[in-house]
Amino acid sequence: MAKPLFDPAQLPIDTIAGEPALPHERLAPGWLRERFARPLDWLPETADESRAVKPNPTPASVLVPLVLRPHGITVLLTQRTAHLNDHAGQVAFPGGRAEHDDADAVDTALRETEEEIGLHRRHIEILGTLPLYYTGTGYAVTPVVGLVAPPFELKADPFEVAEIFEVPLRFLMDGAHHEVRSATPPGTDGEQNRQAKRTFYTMPYEGHFIWGATAGMLRNLFHFLRA
Repeated sequence: MAKPLFDPAQLPIDTIAGEPALPHERLAPGWLRERFARPLDWLPETADESRAVKPNPTPASVLVPLVLRPHGITVLLTQRTAHLNDHAGQVAFPGGRAEHDDADAVDTALRETEEEIGLHRRHIEILGTLPLYYTGTGYAVTPVVGLVAPPFELKADPFEVAEIFEVPLRFLMDGAHHEVRSATPPGTDGEQNRQAKRTFYTMPYEGHFIWGATAGMLRNLFHFLRA
């Protein structure tokens, strides 16, 4: 599917998740390193799109790039170009499907990141991974979390990436900014309507509409860090 059958930004907000923001000390590089080195028990959320997992999903990886800025850590994101087959025009982490030559899921994320946005792996300190995230488009995605040390140069692949931007980690790690919206495909009614209804998170930020798989993976990062 090139585009969803609805515009998520035009849907009403059902509710706000509303959990307290992560404490400031948990947004520091040292604390993040310690949490990934010694994770606590936590429960990932299962997104609606993950409940209808397609047989033999395609392995993929994304990098969750936490950029070490003087004013605080930011999350580097991309806006995908509008003509792509999957997740066209959406906000996404850099990443893509695994190739046979990749050593592992981390290698996939690093290779794809360099290909998509020109960020070389020498700038990236890998902290760890989050649980697999299954997308409705048939991918089993490994989110690879890493600290990114400036200065670095970026060069977007114009075929895949329309824009590269950063969002403060403190904004994304605050349940007050996690909106819940839902959509029902056209032509459904009654019990069929209830079964087809899809609920998902959205995290609008300064003109950028973060939703779907990207918001779902950010929710799991939030749960992992607040455990």
